[in-house]
Amino acid sequence: MASAHQMGIEVVWATARARHSIHDLAASCGFTGRAIGANGAVVLDLADGTPVIAATTAIGPASVAHAIDRLRGIVPGIVFATVGPTRFVAEPEYAALCEFADHHRHPHEMEISSAVLTAEPTVKIVARHPAVPSVELYRTVLRASVGGVELTHSGAPYIEMSAAGVSKASALAQLCNEYGIGPESVAAVGDAFNDLPMLEWAGTALTTNNALDEIKAVVDRVLNSNDDDGVAEYLEELVRARLPRADEL
Repeated sequence: MASAHQMGIEVVWATARARHSIHDLAASCGFTGRAIGANGAVVLDLADGTPVIAATTAIGPASVAHAIDRLRGIVPGIVFATVGPTRFVAEPEYAALCEFADHHRHPHEMEISSAVLTAEPTVKIVARHPAVPSVELYRTVLRASVGGVELTHSGAPYIEMSAAGVSKASALAQLCNEYGIGPESVAAVGDAFNDLPMLEWAGTALTTNNALDEIKAVVDRVLNSNDDDGVAEYLEELVRARLPRADEL
C-alpha cells in the first residue's frame, strides 16, 4: 500500500467494519489514508494515524424503528444491534450470540439495552437469528423488500442495513469526485454481497479466489485468495507498471 501511494495510486479501504476496528487494522500496518466504514455510512481520515470522522450518513429514527418492526414480523426471533459513529448498542439476546470476531468487541464490552435506538445517529443496523444462517436470513429479508434501508451482507454471521441509497459505491464515488478521479480509473476489490454496488461502479472489478461464486460471476478478474496475498500482488503489479523501463532511465 505504501509503494502504491508513493507511485500516485490512492488506496482507500472500503469495509463494513466500525471505526474502532478500522483504527486497530490501520495501526497494525501504518495505513494513513481514507477509509469507508459501515458499508459507506461513515468516512474516516487516518492521516495522523487516528480515525477522524470526515462524514456520516445516518438512518432516520423512523426508518430504524420501521425496519426493526418489519423484520420482527418477517422472521420471528430475530435480534438487533445498532451502530453509531462511536457507539454500538446491542439487545441482550444479540450480544449473547456474539463472539469477539463478529464486531471486534467482546460481548461484555458491548453497550446492552433492550432499546437500541439511541440519541446518537444510527449509521447501521445489524440483525441475526439464533437458528437461521445469515445468508438465508439475508435472502429472506431481501425478498420481503424492507423500505427505508439498504440491506446487505458481508459474509459475517449477521445481516446489515444502512440508509437507503448508501453503499460502499456511493461513498467511494463521493471520495473519487473530491480526488478528481472517474470510475474508469478505479479498481475495486470485493468478495461479498456488500461489495456488489462498488464492483459494478468501478471501471475494473476484482475479487479473490476465496470469494462467493456470485461475486466471481460479475468481476473482470479473480485474484489469488486472501491467504495467498492476492490483493497485495495486484498492488505490486500496479506499482511495477508505473516504474520506468530500463530504456527510459
